[in-house]
Amino acid sequence: MAGILSIQFEPVLNKMDKNLEKIEKIIDDYMENSHGEKPLDLIVLPEFFTTGVSHKYVDNPIPLDGGKPIEFAANMAKRYNTNVIAGTVITKEDEKLYNTMFVLDRKGETIAKYRKIHLFKYFGGTENERITPGKEVVVADLDFAKVGLSICFDIKYPLHYRKLAQKGAEIVISPSAWAFLKSVDGQKELNTRIFRCLSVARANENLFYFITSNQCGNAGILGNTGSSMIISPTAEILADAKEDERAIYANIDLELVRTLKKTTPIAFEE
Repeated sequence: MAGILSIQFEPVLNKMDKNLEKIEKIIDDYMENSHGEKPLDLIVLPEFFTTGVSHKYVDNPIPLDGGKPIEFAANMAKRYNTNVIAGTVITKEDEKLYNTMFVLDRKGETIAKYRKIHLFKYFGGTENERITPGKEVVVADLDFAKVGLSICFDIKYPLHYRKLAQKGAEIVISPSAWAFLKSVDGQKELNTRIFRCLSVARANENLFYFITSNQCGNAGILGNTGSSMIISPTAEILADAKEDERAIYANIDLELVRTLKKTTPIAFEE
């Protein structure tokens, strides 16, 4: 069994300190209310957890070691003796910008990074014009499971997840900033439904647990859909944040993944 905590919150645009304070309070409140009685093996933070969805996120890229946001995540890891997947921050290398996820162990040390491969370039989105796509599909070896890494719009590309399954992923996480234009009637319902359906499909078709950590609330002209979930490989939604700013928790059974992979294996096509 493994305890998973996924954070959903409404970011304050371009205010790193305020956003880190909000996340810290959500985690601290959850831990206080749980009285430390539930196992905690992983905390997941959303995409752009320091800035929200803002064009300004490229103006102040974080150092390759992650800077202040990853120091914050490292402190959380050590305080609660847990692994942390720190959503994403923008890093810069050789004059190129990357949307980068950091994976930290219980000692607060970075053990893996993933650079978002599938960048958003639709309905006015310009991530592809500002950010360089990553190239490597990454599975992190944590002390309790093999964890595959994905970010937001990757979810529209099923072969990405098939590759993670082929590399042995038992859990896949998807920090997200899944949004909608508030000015378009019906887009909130549509985008929310798409996000939820794709999340369940990715879990079941690849026989792993799927954990999303999304933003909620407002982001300027955008709204965020929320719907962070923890989903089993049998398509059961174990925890659902819906539209609320909160932490969701599930104690997942990794033996279920291992059994399913033996009894109903995935047919990997060449």
